[in-house]
Amino acid sequence: MKEVVVHKDQFYIDGLIQNDSRTIDLIYQKFAPKVKHYVRTNNGDDAAAKDVIQEVLIIIYNQAKTNGLQLTCPFDAYFFLLCKRKWLNELKKSSNNTVTIQDDSGYKEEAAEAMAFETEHFNERQSLFDEMFQKLGEKCQEVLKLSFVTKTMEEVAAKLNVTYGYVRKKKSICTGQLTQMIQESNRFKSIKN
Repeated sequence: MKEVVVHKDQFYIDGLIQNDSRTIDLIYQKFAPKVKHYVRTNNGDDAAAKDVIQEVLIIIYNQAKTNGLQLTCPFDAYFFLLCKRKWLNELKKSSNNTVTIQDDSGYKEEAAEAMAFETEHFNERQSLFDEMFQKLGEKCQEVLKLSFVTKTMEEVAAKLNVTYGYVRKKKSICTGQLTQMIQESNRFKSIKN
């Protein structure tokens, strides 16, 4: 099995996870101008570029926090590709017209493409999970939220002031409902393919 070689730019990912303001400022200084230029060149403005950058940073943060994202390519290529794809999706959503894109990025790196795809896929799954989670009943949401952040089910039962048996059964039922809702959604079928 091939061992993953972590790129030296991993410190950007680590800085995001630690909410390090110097690293975040550095990302904005070094990489935001290219994204702003790209968005402006492709029917956008600075405000739209700023939104894209912020959304992509949140997506990267969520994947890094949840899945321990390991950067295998330059951060610049990965970040720009995600921003570019995010902007293209925004254009497609907001327009029925054909979108003409000016692409002078020069990025054709396979590792960046693969990482960007993985991150987008993660974000789609997370978005679907969040949407279906919001459709659960209040009690189910409460039990599942507590079980995500609490070490043992005994602690969850104590916090909810119910029995251990009740909370285990409730969690099992709620997890089953959530899983079924996710698997029956059309978005799940498209994500899976």
